[in-house]
Amino acid sequence: MTTPVTPLFDAMNTDAIGAAEGRVVVFLGAEGRLDKSARRVNRLTRGALARFTQSDDFASMQPGDARDFFWPSGMAANVLQVVRLDRRAKTDAARKAGAAIGRALGADGALVLAGSLVRIEDLVLGALLRAYKFSEHLSDPGKELGPFQIMVADLGAARTGAANAAALAEGVFFTRDLVSEPANVLTTTEFAGRLNALENQGVKVEILDESDLEALGMRMLLAVGQGSKSPTKVAVMSWQGAAKSSAPLALIGKGVVFDTGGISLKPPAGMEEMTMDMGGAGVVAGVIKTLAARKARANVVGIVGLVENMPGSQATRPGDIVRSMKGDTVEIINTDAEGRLVLGDLLWYAAERFKPAGMIDLATLTGAVITALGHEKAGVFSNDDGLCAAFLKAAETTGEGAWRLPLDPAYDKQLKSRLADMKNVGGRPANSITAAQFLQRFVLEGVPWVHLDIAGVALVKSGTTLAPKGATGWGVRALDQLVRDRFES
Repeated sequence: MTTPVTPLFDAMNTDAIGAAEGRVVVFLGAEGRLDKSARRVNRLTRGALARFTQSDDFASMQPGDARDFFWPSGMAANVLQVVRLDRRAKTDAARKAGAAIGRALGADGALVLAGSLVRIEDLVLGALLRAYKFSEHLSDPGKELGPFQIMVADLGAARTGAANAAALAEGVFFTRDLVSEPANVLTTTEFAGRLNALENQGVKVEILDESDLEALGMRMLLAVGQGSKSPTKVAVMSWQGAAKSSAPLALIGKGVVFDTGGISLKPPAGMEEMTMDMGGAGVVAGVIKTLAARKARANVVGIVGLVENMPGSQATRPGDIVRSMKGDTVEIINTDAEGRLVLGDLLWYAAERFKPAGMIDLATLTGAVITALGHEKAGVFSNDDGLCAAFLKAAETTGEGAWRLPLDPAYDKQLKSRLADMKNVGGRPANSITAAQFLQRFVLEGVPWVHLDIAGVALVKSGTTLAPKGATGWGVRALDQLVRDRFES
């Protein structure tokens, strides 16, 4: 697993600034105000920092923006990084500033003169998340990141906040690593093995094999993997941090380790990105890892369906009819609409077995959600206004984009089948909505449920504020925040 860089904290010592090598980071407040450490840097550089605050370049900087000054006169540092950030900056600005530091972090490390900045935890989180690189398959991965040293006024508070940030970063990195792995490495068996390793952190892990799934009646889920040599599995991860009597939150993830579309074969262009079709399962795993790392006082169960969708001789054909664990029959019109088959059985299983306080499923489910929301927001569907509002608040707090879309019985007519209880697709119109309508049929009445379509946010083609190009780990932070807000005792 890719390991987040470890922040090291020291008390403020302005006398050490001049001799610090590598990268030194200093902060400038509103209107160019200099704190104690910035004034020290200004004296060392013979007023250069104060002159910069009078420039048009500084005036154009937004909160969290950074500028690099190489080989600063009067200092041993190779680079002086100047970040515009008020002492009481808002959360998003502090994370953005941290991300600027993390993006530039190299083998020489950095000395960050944070002083009395209020949002140290957000600054550290931004730096850790942006300083990510998946180099598992590079012959020359490059040098490791150097020491990440932070001088602060309040060591105790900084270390507590950094511990929370580190737990989140571990979970996000776990998700990103899983999503980044190629399908010949991250098989269903390998995926299950990596989840099993969470037992080392106190998570109870149970792996259900095909015989178990057959006995449970999960014919929708099993139909997806019939064409692959990789065995279909379901992993159940239980984190118990509260009383046994407390009903758990159930997180359910689509874990299609590679999606060719099956017999309804996808076009070849871009198919290599279908290694990320297990992104929902990756997020569930990352959340469970985060909860275990920070010893969350909540009961949460993560259930993921691990399967590969291939066009083999035993593959499910368009027109096949299968019976779900619930007992309904489904006519499979399009084998490339396989994620809803995986989730449908898991939703029913989760509700029946765990009697959860709520269920949230995640899946890279439809291309239509990208057409609707692009790569900025995930699609949110729900049968419960309270749980949905709590999730949307958590997503806003953590800066992870999400937007609620409608559920309505009017869309059900698109799922009517002549031969079975329902079809697995409803055609092109409102494709994301009809997919959610399909899933809702497998939610037990009275169980609060949220469906997250993360097709547009799980993997990005260009870097974001907190993530480099590639897997984002979207959802780990928002779901952890939801647990804190609503389910933690």
